[in-house]
Amino acid sequence: MANKVQTPKGFRDFLPQDAKLRAFVLEKIKSSLEKFGFEPLETPALEFAETLKGKYGEDEKLIFEFTDRGGREVALRFDQTVPLARVITTNPQLPQPFKRYQVQPVWRAENPQKGRFREFLQVDFDTVGASSLLADAEIVKTAIATTKDIGFENFVMKINDRGTFRGIPLEVIRIIDKLQKIGEVRVAEQLKRAGYEVREAKALLKRIKDSKPTRNIEKLFEYLEDYRIDKDKYAFDPALARGLDYYTGLIFELEIEGYDGGSVGGGGRYDDLIGRFTGEKTPAVGFSFGFDRLIEAAVEAGLLPKYEPTTRVLVTVFKENLLKESLSLVSRLINRGIAAEISLDPAEKLDKQLKYADNKGIPYAAIVGPEEVKTDTITLKTLSTGNQSNLKEKELIKELQPSS
Repeated sequence: MANKVQTPKGFRDFLPQDAKLRAFVLEKIKSSLEKFGFEPLETPALEFAETLKGKYGEDEKLIFEFTDRGGREVALRFDQTVPLARVITTNPQLPQPFKRYQVQPVWRAENPQKGRFREFLQVDFDTVGASSLLADAEIVKTAIATTKDIGFENFVMKINDRGTFRGIPLEVIRIIDKLQKIGEVRVAEQLKRAGYEVREAKALLKRIKDSKPTRNIEKLFEYLEDYRIDKDKYAFDPALARGLDYYTGLIFELEIEGYDGGSVGGGGRYDDLIGRFTGEKTPAVGFSFGFDRLIEAAVEAGLLPKYEPTTRVLVTVFKENLLKESLSLVSRLINRGIAAEISLDPAEKLDKQLKYADNKGIPYAAIVGPEEVKTDTITLKTLSTGNQSNLKEKELIKELQPSS
């Protein structure tokens, strides 16, 4: 049987319409993050496997790892926090606090489902070298402001402190982390399999649900109030655990009302992770948007603009002997900042050129025929209506300039 020509499971192509809308959201995010002083960072897709392993707890099984041709054990980037820790370790000259954002794909060998893929884009921003809760508050404020800048109105940042789980084994915390996803009954079942009697499991869940905010959470909320952040945009959630092993303090998770694909972002404080590389405790706090979920939620909320092709006008070739005039016109339009392209087959009939432009969604076609050359004009055809007008070049440029 012939092999199917398709992407591997959990990997995707993004055709122009999707790629352009993703770029639209990314520009909003980057602009928002830079307003708060975060600067871009990029790291390689491939790390030594030992750099990544031992940092993610039970999720470590999802790392894509293999042996390269030189016999070295390597792995694809699982997240962007561990690579950040490596960057800090290998670049001691970086000024601290070091505030960076990173927009790159990560890879996880998990079962694809709604909002979850094996290759996906993460948008991270972190502050390294600041132990004050002001850094945590700034991260939360930045995440909330960025979510608003994208256009979301109904969302909440859930906040907890890993201190809420003091004395509870890590494997039990991981089970509790599933509370919202699978419900109390199934969490109790998993706790029973972990060795808890039914009564003990119920008591543990009640203890957690009845927990009061820690002093750190109270202080964080004071800062957020001073930042004048609407109180309905953040809330204490004593059951929020976040599964990664490296969190040491406050933890955050962003949920958008009406979106059922899960949280669209999360983060927290991880003061010990970088020290695993440097041997010295280095405070750090950060947040990561799950970009694919964010896009899905934005689509469902109707926040993305209608797709429009980049090209504003197709300059047609009326006849091969008029190619020179068409080439000259398309060059002048591009030099004036108008996105334009020319028909690439000079022998193609005009109606076929117009059909190409219409199929691609190009709004206008410029026609330079013998009469236009005589009168030093251009015929501009609006493809959606079929209307056309004969214009001087200055008038044409004015007409083609985007209204924005």
